[in-house]
Amino acid sequence: MADTPSSAEQSPEASKITALTPKPNYVYLIATCDLGAARSYVGWTTDLEKRLAAHNAGAGAKSTRGRQWRLVHSEVFNTRGEAMAREYELKKDRKTRHALMLGTGPDGMPD
Repeated sequence: MADTPSSAEQSPEASKITALTPKPNYVYLIATCDLGAARSYVGWTTDLEKRLAAHNAGAGAKSTRGRQWRLVHSEVFNTRGEAMAREYELKKDRKTRHALMLGTGPDGMPD
């Protein structure tokens, strides 16, 4: 058997540490990778892989259904509020979104 205790066997101290460790919150930019007009979408999540899979399976946001998506950019934040504030900024700032899709900074220079 393994030397580490299962989650049912963890000590109360270990459970407290796990409970106090915040989950990372990600803001992400995805872009279409199929034929058709190029589109982008900005969102936030605590699990990037699972969220991208949901978008590609048609179970993500309504506006992303029926297309195939690839991750273009992501940022990590400690709190949900910080991630949601950055998501809002990116949704409103088309110039920055476009630059991120092209792999350049907002000034047009490569990152």
